Amino acid sequence: MLLELIATVVLGLGAAGLIMALNVLTGKRLPTWLIPAGAGTAMLVFIIFMEYSWAERTRDGLPDGVEIASVSSESMWYRPWTYLRPLSLRMVAVDTRRHRHHPDQPQQVMTSVLLLGRWMPVHEIPVVFDCAGQRRADLHAGVELLEDGSLTNADWRRLDATDPALEIACQGRF
Repeated sequence: MLLELIATVVLGLGAAGLIMALNVLTGKRLPTWLIPAGAGTAMLVFIIFMEYSWAERTRDGLPDGVEIASVSSESMWYRPWTYLRPLSLRMVAVDTRRHRHHPDQPQQVMTSVLLLGRWMPVHEIPVVFDCAGQRRADLHAGVELLEDGSLTNADWRRLDATDPALEIACQGRF
């Protein structure tokens, strides 16, 4: 966040300097309001570009084995350009590198769900997907994993068969 702020300010100063140089080259024929307007426009365009490219840059930076399950897009009144094209600020991913299976519970997959948000740290949630039962349980305090691989005190949530996180976690298990 700090680096983007610094880059935005430097870009604004650079744009202002470029317009000032053009003004000198044209014999000071450019209107004076063009300098702050050009700097502000350059900064605004840069901020919009950084916001719209966040999801793609984040997706490209994920390691192999982390798959995006869903992307949330929204429009905001204080970002009027988002009404033309909604902005993606949150994503949910499944870390398939952390898949664990118990021999006695072959229909269940223990893995991690990652919550990614712009300007937010990554939040990792350990979960168990029941592929046959199309449900999910978060592994929080109080949930116990027994020797046979079953869970006690788990709060199972029913999922739709087309739930993207369930599909990623259960690839080849249905």
